[in-house]
Amino acid sequence: MAEKLLNKYENGEEMDLMALLKNVDIRVAKNGKKYLNLTFEDSSGEITGKFWDASDEDAERFQAGRVVRLAGKRELYQGNPQVKITGLRLANAEEPHDPGDFTMHAPMKAAAMEEEISQVIFEITNQVWNRIVRQLLAKHRTAFFSYPAAKRNHHAFEGGLAYHTVSILRLAHSVVAQYPTLNAPLLYAGAILHDLGKVTELSGPVSTQYTVEGNLLGHISIVDGEIVTAANDLKFDLGDEDVVLLRHMILAHHGLLEYGSPVRPRVLEAEVLHQLDEMDASIMMMTDALDKTTPGAFGERLFAMDGRSFYRPTFETDDEDDDQHPEDGANQTTLNL
Repeated sequence: MAEKLLNKYENGEEMDLMALLKNVDIRVAKNGKKYLNLTFEDSSGEITGKFWDASDEDAERFQAGRVVRLAGKRELYQGNPQVKITGLRLANAEEPHDPGDFTMHAPMKAAAMEEEISQVIFEITNQVWNRIVRQLLAKHRTAFFSYPAAKRNHHAFEGGLAYHTVSILRLAHSVVAQYPTLNAPLLYAGAILHDLGKVTELSGPVSTQYTVEGNLLGHISIVDGEIVTAANDLKFDLGDEDVVLLRHMILAHHGLLEYGSPVRPRVLEAEVLHQLDEMDASIMMMTDALDKTTPGAFGERLFAMDGRSFYRPTFETDDEDDDQHPEDGANQTTLNL
């Protein structure tokens, strides 16, 4: 019988399952004792919990990337699910212990995402942009279709980087259809490459951390350097407007200097890419937070969205009840999300 997954437990229910330690932070409580702030993950989602009075041995034992046996009780704290830990140990040799079996995945298969992106590349009719995109995707193909788009916040799951890219390309197609004066090849090329530097900035899909290069350089600078290298390899003039425009698309896509872009968008397509990137990331963050929120309550505060929390309306549950068309007097069950 398959083991119950994290997102199948309800509030107040006792939990007992295998999970991956996605993130581990060592902190100090008000009483001066150490505790571990843990994030557990399996293929269905994630949940946080605190391991109190942690010893140095506990901190050494429970490291990010290790599979554990978790026992506890699912609770709500300030509207957010967490587990009150009653037992925690490392997986033994007889239990599932491959971290890759416990990661969340993009809702599309890698092959399907690769095919969709490949079709868009045919629409990049400018040969400078087309050849640079092809060279860099070929160079980083394996990582691009397996890495997350972030350590946390948005698309923080295996394949999230490619899925975020596919989402932006779909949005870009719709915007181009509405505003045909946009340079579609430039927008598509920028969309495909804008986050490619994350294959160097991040460590990989399991218990994702920032690399030394990621911390010191950041993905924007990294991919800009990759474009320069590719342009040189392909014998393109770095002063050519096509090369400069493509670099600007990448350098400006965070929109503001305080958000990490060394320049603000000064080309129409760069501003559009910034807006599409922001929209896709924001919708994903809000959706993830609301998925963990009880209808009729506010979810967790989202640091990346100015610390706002978002309300999950009750009409979702009402609609589900209406769809059942219960007869008068029949017992009705409200779905507890």
